[in-house]
Amino acid sequence: MLERMDVSENLRYPIGRMPTVEGPVTAHQREEWIRTIESLPLRLRGAVKGLTPEQWDTPYRPGGWTVRQVVHHIPDSHLNAYIRCKLALTEDEPTIKPYDEAAWADLIDTRATEPAVSLALLDSLHARWVVLLRTVEPSAYQRTFRHPEHGRIFSLQQLLAQYAWHSEHHLRHITALREREMWTLWSLSSESGERTGQ
Repeated sequence: MLERMDVSENLRYPIGRMPTVEGPVTAHQREEWIRTIESLPLRLRGAVKGLTPEQWDTPYRPGGWTVRQVVHHIPDSHLNAYIRCKLALTEDEPTIKPYDEAAWADLIDTRATEPAVSLALLDSLHARWVVLLRTVEPSAYQRTFRHPEHGRIFSLQQLLAQYAWHSEHHLRHITALREREMWTLWSLSSESGERTGQ
């Protein structure tokens, strides 16, 4: 039973659970997190390159989201994070609006929209977000917002660390699935890539 739980945990959290940021963070560490966010759109495109329609609709784990849902979820989540950044930078400890990410992932646009649309959205969103993250004063990373569901106050520094982790977390869901299923790029025809718009 414990072994089964370990396997399920590893499939759900392939890079481990989100770390908690405690204590001071160096400028170098912040830049590493920003680089992770900056590189995600290109790396995600590489991770989904050449997938067939059937592969797009394969869950990354039993009971989990499909690859298609994951790709649509990432910009949904990161749009919310970007807005939270701007709220914290322009208001005094704002209370942010939570959302039901599972319900969002089940909306019709997730099934009806080509993944290429969300990949393009992620390109533009991250271009804007990275400009913001690199140009705010270092002290601004101590600005905060309140999360009503968690009953906690989060700093922008915590948010930055969280979304660097979130980027790697979902990217690994897809790459780990490809490895397990042996969906190697070289074995996929270019025709399938054209069909999926990648």
